[in-house]
Amino acid sequence: MNEDANSSCALSHHTDNWTTIQWRKVIQSVSRLQRRIAKAVKKKRWGKVKALIHLLSKSFFAKLLAVLRVTSNKGGKTPGVDNKLWKSHDEKLQAARSLKVRGYRPKPLRRVYILKKNGKKRPLSIPTMHDRAMQTLFKIALDPVAETTADPNSYGFRPRPSCNDAIAQCFLALCRKNSAQWIFEADIQACFDNIRHDWILKHIPINKTILNKWLKAGYIENKRLFPTNMGTPQGGTISPLIMNMVLEGLEKLLDRQYPRWKGQKVNFIRYADDFVITANSKEIITKEIVPLVKQFLLGRGLLLSPEKSKITHINDGFDFLSQNVRKYKGKLVIRPSKTSVQSFKDKIKKIIRENHGIPAHALIRILNPVIRGWANYHKGICAKRTFQKIGKFIWTQLKRWAKYQHGNKNLWWIVHRYFHDLHFSDKCITKNGTVVHRLYRIGYVPIRYHVKIKGEANPFQPEFDKYFFNRTKKREQLTKECRQITTFIVNDDTDSNDSRVFHKRNGLKSA
Repeated sequence: MNEDANSSCALSHHTDNWTTIQWRKVIQSVSRLQRRIAKAVKKKRWGKVKALIHLLSKSFFAKLLAVLRVTSNKGGKTPGVDNKLWKSHDEKLQAARSLKVRGYRPKPLRRVYILKKNGKKRPLSIPTMHDRAMQTLFKIALDPVAETTADPNSYGFRPRPSCNDAIAQCFLALCRKNSAQWIFEADIQACFDNIRHDWILKHIPINKTILNKWLKAGYIENKRLFPTNMGTPQGGTISPLIMNMVLEGLEKLLDRQYPRWKGQKVNFIRYADDFVITANSKEIITKEIVPLVKQFLLGRGLLLSPEKSKITHINDGFDFLSQNVRKYKGKLVIRPSKTSVQSFKDKIKKIIRENHGIPAHALIRILNPVIRGWANYHKGICAKRTFQKIGKFIWTQLKRWAKYQHGNKNLWWIVHRYFHDLHFSDKCITKNGTVVHRLYRIGYVPIRYHVKIKGEANPFQPEFDKYFFNRTKKREQLTKECRQITTFIVNDDTDSNDSRVFHKRNGLKSA
């Protein structure tokens, strides 16, 4: 009865057609319920939390939002065992109406394997579209609970924190002369695959029947059905959130065991299942912290990876989230790691090698998102020299591409065609006229150090709305400034003095 009432009420708000849905009202309605859940969690009114989660899982607006998220991300083009996708507007609307708890039975997962950096294969279990939408619906209801109870220095799989925040916290914990000198780099062995089901069912506050069905759904490989007695599928939309809730509490445990006034300088930074713990001495890590972490993980069915978990000194440095953190003569410097730089170079080289024969403007459209994404990830650390070296590397690779492309032309013709305006550029004739495509100049990307997010900031609590608004506004200003610098072009009719003034004002080298 409640579902029918909610559906009829929602349909009166122009939800009888997918194209006429007012998504602003949908998001506002869902956000209002999420804020009430976060407020109840903060006051530890768990009965009200359970009732509000049940109410949100019945909301037709939440079902519409769940279908929108499932169909609009990259996984929306990957089917499950039923080989079904939601492409048309009518299919999406019908899918939202079919998300009901009563009589729900998830289908088995489709097992595929993806390659890892070390050459091994990682199993990936993909649910059907209907199961993914159902998981997303309950994830929308569970997000405020996870955000309110999360560890302050946990940054993975959360709405606002990012990798840059984790690296910024590493800088704050290790930058001073009297900071901790020893670091425990920890990695959990097959984290998603080994979590105990009984622990999940006991501590995750959503419908236990639905949750148990997801965990016990099994997977199909080579037309055979295999049971799942432990772990949560990596392809599920709710699995990262469950993993975060399984690991939360470790930082609070360390804070109780090693308070600030003891002076042991124990800090905890976690991103997903990778985390680092700092301490004043190696003995504290080996004799106290490592056994404490192992005991904490053992209750959840998890183990530390012996290959990736190690203890290092800050002068030797360590790699975390594709960046190297190390002290040089007492000064902390964070740079892109060697493996990250090399893998990026290999990717650029592969793209250029595989695209011989296509026009230059088409190659630029392929390269620009890759270069811009890598630069944006690393522009908050000491990466200026790395950017310049990579810029020279890309320039050299493109010169070779141009020579291969035009083997019967001399060097002057190639330079005048592609490299005459400080860019690798090309003209493309379209219906609207001539469009000039220019390569993103990574060597000119300005370094803007990232400001870490507040540990207690919660996007589901109204007192932090102004903080997140100002933070987003400042980030947009920095992005706009970066775009202006990297897209500056010296045209044929531009005075060279104007070019020198621009480079001098922005701290760039003149061509």
